[in-house]
Amino acid sequence: MDKPLPPPAADFDAEGTAKLLLRSIRAGALATLDRGSGFPFASLATVATDQDGSPLLLMSGLSAHTQNLRQDPRASILLAQGGKGDPLAHPRLTVIGRLETTAEPRVRRRFLARHPKAKLYADFGDFAFWRLDVLGAHLNGGFARAIDLKREQVVTELAGAEELAEIEESALDHMNADHREALSLYATRLAGAKKAAWVATGIDPEGLDLAAGDLTARAPFRERVTTGAELRRRLRDMAEEARASGA
Repeated sequence: MDKPLPPPAADFDAEGTAKLLLRSIRAGALATLDRGSGFPFASLATVATDQDGSPLLLMSGLSAHTQNLRQDPRASILLAQGGKGDPLAHPRLTVIGRLETTAEPRVRRRFLARHPKAKLYADFGDFAFWRLDVLGAHLNGGFARAIDLKREQVVTELAGAEELAEIEESALDHMNADHREALSLYATRLAGAKKAAWVATGIDPEGLDLAAGDLTARAPFRERVTTGAELRRRLRDMAEEARASGA
């Protein structure tokens, strides 16, 4: 019988770390089951997230991993945070679930906002968007920081946030057109990122996703946001907080 994992350190925010990795890592190791041998087959894939945090991928039907998925949709994606020193000292998250194709316009928009260069091939006939239905995850944040997580600990609850989902695209367009200075403040002073031409790529009840070329940042909300009015107040408060932090 397998031994249970020891509990993580008391000061370790496992759910927060897992969600940050899920929302900020741009590429990961995709593992599928080889259609011929049944052995695990690992490949590299670019990743974005849906509003609830479910991983989104854009893949060619000619690729080996897509052909594997057509036979068996079970898959996992390893998202690892790079950095200096021992690679195993940095946090990484493995999410498991089933991958299914989707033609939802929202999925296309969110993926291309995170990976704008993919517009060059997104409309090729053999390419399709895929969404991972997350069943669970495993987080390893280093020594004494390993934990299995349930689906509800990783994905974001969207019930009651229908209004926010409906206005996401228009809110992003507005922020990117008129509030670039505030976006830079969110990224640099609240998320600890370096100065760059930051744009907003996604909004969900728990935070704001930002990107600048190959860089990503995540500005979490202190409280859950579900409406346009709440979003405006939260973004205004965040801007004031960011400006005050640099005073």
